[in-house]
Amino acid sequence: MPPRRRTDPAQGLAAVRAVEDTLAQGGKPARAVLATAVRYSLEELAARHPGGSVEVRVPPFAAVQVLEGPRHTRGTPPAVVEMDAATWLALATGTLEFEQARAGGRVQASGNRADLGDLLPVVPPRTVLP
Repeated sequence: MPPRRRTDPAQGLAAVRAVEDTLAQGGKPARAVLATAVRYSLEELAARHPGGSVEVRVPPFAAVQVLEGPRHTRGTPPAVVEMDAATWLALATGTLEFEQARAGGRVQASGNRADLGDLLPVVPPRTVLP
């Protein structure tokens, strides 16, 4: 059963676009907008790849469990992927590759299933009008 969404998808996508625009202009996104963008995109990851064998953390905003396999119920899961919000949103939107982020030290990943490269991006690309 897919996880329950807490973030309205339309509001979440709007928040992702607002964060993208703010960062592109060299600004700092409002914390509430950043939190909504992160939560929406993590919920999208969990909806597309349900399970409980890998925990993806973007502190302090949210964490989700994804991918079928052994489910953990207590303590640290067998595979954990953690990063900051800007890195997560770049991965979620496809503007940053997972291996590039990991090699650059922007992602901390442990466990044998902690490679999210094949699961990303999860946010649809912007539509470019002619």
